[in-house]
Amino acid sequence: MKKDIILKAENISKQYRLGQVGTGTLSHDFNRWWHEIRGKENPYLKIGDTNDRSTKGTSDYVWALQEINFEVERGEVIGIIGKNGAGKSTLLKILSKVTAPTTGSIKSRGRIASLLEVGTGFHGEMTGRENIYLNGAILGMTKKEIASKIDEIIEFSGCERYIDTPVKRYSSGMTVRLAFAVAAFLEPEILVIDEVLAVGDAEFQKKAIGKMQDISRQGGRTVLFVSHNMAAVKSLCTKGIVLEHGKVVYEGGIEQSIEHYLNADYNKSNIYTSDIKLDVPYIKEIEIIANPGSFYHDFNKDLKIKITLSTPYKLTDPAVSYQIVSMNDVPVVHELNLFKEIPFCHEVGTYELISEIKKLSLYPGIYKLNVFFADNFLKKRFDQIYEACSFEILLSEKREYYYQNNSAVYKEKETAWTIKKIAP
Repeated sequence: MKKDIILKAENISKQYRLGQVGTGTLSHDFNRWWHEIRGKENPYLKIGDTNDRSTKGTSDYVWALQEINFEVERGEVIGIIGKNGAGKSTLLKILSKVTAPTTGSIKSRGRIASLLEVGTGFHGEMTGRENIYLNGAILGMTKKEIASKIDEIIEFSGCERYIDTPVKRYSSGMTVRLAFAVAAFLEPEILVIDEVLAVGDAEFQKKAIGKMQDISRQGGRTVLFVSHNMAAVKSLCTKGIVLEHGKVVYEGGIEQSIEHYLNADYNKSNIYTSDIKLDVPYIKEIEIIANPGSFYHDFNKDLKIKITLSTPYKLTDPAVSYQIVSMNDVPVVHELNLFKEIPFCHEVGTYELISEIKKLSLYPGIYKLNVFFADNFLKKRFDQIYEACSFEILLSEKREYYYQNNSAVYKEKETAWTIKKIAP
């Protein structure tokens, strides 16, 4: 079956010169021109650092994008994900023809509507109604086509009361509402959205995602969506492209793409150790005891967490807590023990605590551990270790159930603590 390709990126690269606006010096412009008239390659395309914002480069040039290639079929919803500075916005600007690539080409079939930044394409002195007609004209719509949909656009945006007020009076959320409504209802073949929905409130985000689903599934139109909200990306998109330092590092199904993105940069160890002895109470070691010597843990099996603490002085009301969080940084388990009836840290020394969670029934996937050590009497947190270590839940073949009202259900989670002093 022949693919219906509506958008194709071929060898897209984008280079910027750091520290200046424009092409650089007159000598650079002359050198570039001299190479061009002799039919030779631009000499400044051969240099430039990788787009890594966390490191200091040695060149005045940086590649925001390098050799990007992909195809988009009609009706696909593509999630473009990556860290800040990975090149997502630059790619969407090129796809929207807001800026030109340094090398490579974009081939598209049909009208492209873009939501790249709050207020892009809106004239502040014009009213919301006037901006609807302006944006529709930019998209190639006739006045008659725009007029036939203007009531739907205004109703969806929720800006009816302010529609004849200049857009400069709008809040950023109102501007995004109206801009999205214009882009969605004027029926472009390709809709490009870059994170702007995060400005809107929860109710509008839900409406917008629902509308994008309708656009792709019923209208057969194509959506390219950039967001750091992985839940929204997962619910909306069918395919993912993961960018890192301006390069495509993964392309595939959306769940696999999200997993690749989330798993690319986390602590893959089930043990944390501090080698520094402090003169305040601190967390010395954390270990997740799953299957012996393994990073993996079976679904619905007991899980032990060992925490070693050291205190150079007596504590009145110590408290230790931990969170198990998903790769989306959503807490799924929170355990707090105040130790009011157990002698703990009432003497100087090192203490070992083992917390055992009975029948841990989390969805299969990777989880991280955050641990906190405090004193409630002093109202002071001594130490906090985020993403101290991690483990992965596997779905084992044998599941343990008990039966109630003829239905199989899991046993409820129980937690037990064991504490002992292990050093003076």
